[in-house]
Amino acid sequence: MDIQKLISQVLSSLNADSSLVEKFKKDPMATVQSLLSNLNLETNTLQAIVSGVTSKLNLDDGIKEAKGIFSKIASLFGK
Repeated sequence: MDIQKLISQVLSSLNADSSLVEKFKKDPMATVQSLLSNLNLETNTLQAIVSGVTSKLNLDDGIKEAKGIFSKIASLFGK
């Protein structure tokens, strides 16, 4: 089973529907389980997927925040 592929699949679903992101933030295990309901996943695998998705979402949020900060700094210098 390719966990990275499953993480990408979950991320694609979350990126397509912002309400799923909110649902994921409230109950990540249940959200991942519902998105991958066609697979019979063990708890360890689900936890690994949740961890992977969480880290990618946090990284994406951090990148967005950094871009916002850099654009504010650039605007201070008239760029």
